[in-house]
Amino acid sequence: MALYWCTEALPLAVTALLPVVLFPMMGIMESGDVCMQYLKDTNMLFLGGLLVAIGVEQWNLHKRIALRVLAIVGVKPALLMMGFMGTTAFLSMWISNTATTAMMVPIAQAVLEQLDSSEAEADQLEVDNGQLNSGYEPDEEPAKSEEAKGRPGNGHVMSIEEGEGLAEQRRQIRKEKYANLSKGMSLSVCYAASIGGTATLTGTTPNLILKGQIDELFPTNGDVVNFATWFGFAFPNMLLMLVLAWFWLQFMFMGFNFKETFGCGGQVSEKDRKARQVIKDELKKLGSMTFAEGGILTVFVLLVVLWFTREPGFMPGWATVLFNKDGKQFVTDGTVAIFMALVLFVIPSKLPSCFCTGGRREGEESQKIKAPKALLDWDTVHQKMPWNILLLLGGGFALAKGSEDSGLSVWLGHELAPLQTIPPAAIAVLLCLLVATFTECSSNVATTTLFLPILASMAQEIELHPLYIMLPCTLCASLAFMLPVATPPNAIVFSYGNLKVVDMAKTGFMLNIIGVLSITLAINTWGRVIFQLDTFPSWANTTRGPP
Repeated sequence: MALYWCTEALPLAVTALLPVVLFPMMGIMESGDVCMQYLKDTNMLFLGGLLVAIGVEQWNLHKRIALRVLAIVGVKPALLMMGFMGTTAFLSMWISNTATTAMMVPIAQAVLEQLDSSEAEADQLEVDNGQLNSGYEPDEEPAKSEEAKGRPGNGHVMSIEEGEGLAEQRRQIRKEKYANLSKGMSLSVCYAASIGGTATLTGTTPNLILKGQIDELFPTNGDVVNFATWFGFAFPNMLLMLVLAWFWLQFMFMGFNFKETFGCGGQVSEKDRKARQVIKDELKKLGSMTFAEGGILTVFVLLVVLWFTREPGFMPGWATVLFNKDGKQFVTDGTVAIFMALVLFVIPSKLPSCFCTGGRREGEESQKIKAPKALLDWDTVHQKMPWNILLLLGGGFALAKGSEDSGLSVWLGHELAPLQTIPPAAIAVLLCLLVATFTECSSNVATTTLFLPILASMAQEIELHPLYIMLPCTLCASLAFMLPVATPPNAIVFSYGNLKVVDMAKTGFMLNIIGVLSITLAINTWGRVIFQLDTFPSWANTTRGPP
């Protein structure tokens, strides 16, 4: 399965179905036990989160949020990149990284094209008016009329040849400037999407795989990984990585001329006004906020609030007080996600029309009152839901369960026992680098599915908190920054044709290093406090010997 997932000789979801056939035939697990792994609580969390995300996409709420933010931050290059990165990262926390990138890149290209054309018009106007001749002296007498027509004068009137040469020079400088700006802006969107997806439990699939593997391998973990604890750990790390990535992209593609890139101390130019108008026009096309958008926004906010307050950690959550008694997890994040997703199929997208009983004309047939369309319908879900990911998640859980039942996990743990002599921090860094390298050539889902069961066994053997290595390696699986094929957001921006592989590889290599260092810092500071990583937990302490 590892070979097929890495080479994609078969579709990833088809490979994930192999345990259903092979485990029973090999006597590893019974068929019923294998099939139960394919629809667990984590799959329900994934399904519910995606249903809400599809609702957000269907009514263009994500586009309205993006345009509002960009209209506020302005169009100065550095601020524009900051706005695009921040907006993309925020949206990819809740909807798919691919959908976020596909929406943001065309907006970025439109704004840059407007900036480029506006600057070209300004340059041409200056050339036509002869304002670029450095030989002009303000204190000289005005040129005579015959000199103004092109005859030799005091030198401030530019010849046609000089004007064309200067225009061409300006054109080349502008072309190079906007080529770099376009590369930097495109990369900023796809990188921000990958970084933003790490901040929430439902932001990207590897996060859910970790949640599922922890619950599968350590059933008594006490819900150690939930939406609130994940957000508390991953969100600060996401902000740190986003800021560092922004500085690195500034250095690579724009330099650090703060007056030019931030527009410090200067007035708003005509080209900036025109570029800002592009954003305002796009926002104007959306019209005023509809009842459907308001409904989706309300459901979305309520979902996030319920997730945070279900089990916040520092106090009993509403689920603990109302439902989860005697240490049993009756209500989980998956329960909340599915409940709020079901609400979307009930709430109408428009306020029902009110018909008055009187005033109908004679002979006029009574009009049928038709119920308005719901916020979400099944046809839309069927088109946009990535069903293959559900099978992929299930295949990973089945593989982990098979490895546990067959004794393979314990054997691998014993083989990795010599690592106990290495400091835990060094182990975490080495494994993070390994996963970050591996995920460039394989999908992040396949990478986490393959590595996490092995890492769990190793942690048990050397008596290290399993999350100390599983958590950073899961985040590193999202650090696919170097190749266009590494992740769909990279492929989307590469398809626009303004990037070369070397541009992405050169920029992404350093971002991978930045990401690994940032995650290592997080797991050794606030991560230790949130998950109590200094101790080996009782739920991870098993007494089984080697097979």
